[in-house]
Amino acid sequence: MNKICDVTSALIDLALKEDLIGCGGDLAGAGEVSMEALADGDVTSVYFVPKERVSNSVIHAKDDGVLAGMEIALEVFRRIDPALELKALMNDGDTLKKGDHVLSISGSARSILTAERTALNFLQRLSGIASQTRLYVAAVKGTEAKVLDTRKTTPGWRSLEKMAVLAGGGKNHRMGLYDRAMVKDNHLVAQNKLEAIQEAIEQLRKDRPSVEVELETDTLEQVGDFLKLDGVDYILLDNMDCEMMKNAVMMRDAYGDAAPRLEASGGINLSTIGAVSQTGVDFISVGALTHSAVALDLSLDFQ
Repeated sequence: MNKICDVTSALIDLALKEDLIGCGGDLAGAGEVSMEALADGDVTSVYFVPKERVSNSVIHAKDDGVLAGMEIALEVFRRIDPALELKALMNDGDTLKKGDHVLSISGSARSILTAERTALNFLQRLSGIASQTRLYVAAVKGTEAKVLDTRKTTPGWRSLEKMAVLAGGGKNHRMGLYDRAMVKDNHLVAQNKLEAIQEAIEQLRKDRPSVEVELETDTLEQVGDFLKLDGVDYILLDNMDCEMMKNAVMMRDAYGDAAPRLEASGGINLSTIGAVSQTGVDFISVGALTHSAVALDLSLDFQ
């Protein structure tokens, strides 16, 4: 991750201000004050750690997993104290073993302690997602299926959590409502005539040619109908059992290489994804990659 986007940059600032001045403080007005000045809000470090104390510390893994969020953790330390000496010892996507050293930090002990928890919160959460994703990717190994994330992300964290999915070996689905038209069951209730759907696809192609089109279905009859439409990039097979998915794949294959790709979705977990991947679908979207990932256990210790 070479560049931190504006949303993530604001999120880092908000996380630090939340810790240093709390929700009772003026979070908006605090933006006019330097983060180094706000560090005085760490009353424990200000009163119990000598200002001149210089220390060496290291973040290490307390469990096995996959690393993600290194650049965010580095940025947290930089914003508290640009003078800190930071050295990334591992990179996003690296496999972690218990005891591995991830990041070394040297400099003001106060600064290290002030940034510690916020940096770890980002690093642990994102590494947990990467670790979870790696398990799902391993479960489909040997098939053509690709593991996708969803929009079931923590508000404000989407770009970070989707970055963590990539670090774990998964693929990103649409980033938001703006980059793919995904016509789901509720949309179809409002407009379910094939002719009208075809007209809408054609208008979208005309107005926004770079936007892909995906249609959701939970019946094989709908699969057959959607395969007859022009301009459909993906068909989402929602909550179908494996036998239905196999039949959908055979129906799609009869249309040749230009036919839409198929995505399986709905309640898929580690115990079921292997069988789903054997049906021949192209993609498997898993909300659990982000909404159910457990933070990876990482810790900062002074040397």
